[in-house]
Amino acid sequence: MDATGKKMIVSRDPEVMSAELVFAGTRVEVKTLVDYLKGGHTLGDFLEGFPTGSREQAEAYLESTLEATDSTLEATDAATTASRS
Repeated sequence: MDATGKKMIVSRDPEVMSAELVFAGTRVEVKTLVDYLKGGHTLGDFLEGFPTGSREQAEAYLESTLEATDSTLEATDAATTASRS
């Protein structure tokens, strides 16, 4: 858990996988999930290949990434609108 009491989804530690972004409590790189999905594989395929990762973590990561993208786009849209005024 992090300082706010939320369960950590991902972590980065110089002692784990050369500080690559991994699913918390594992040595499974987040990039591997992205590569699987880009390659046309399912989340189930990924979880079969990397059983130390959890569906909960993978789904939470994908959802948080989508939320971050939405927030970024909203901020960009607001800045563009403001600059046109």
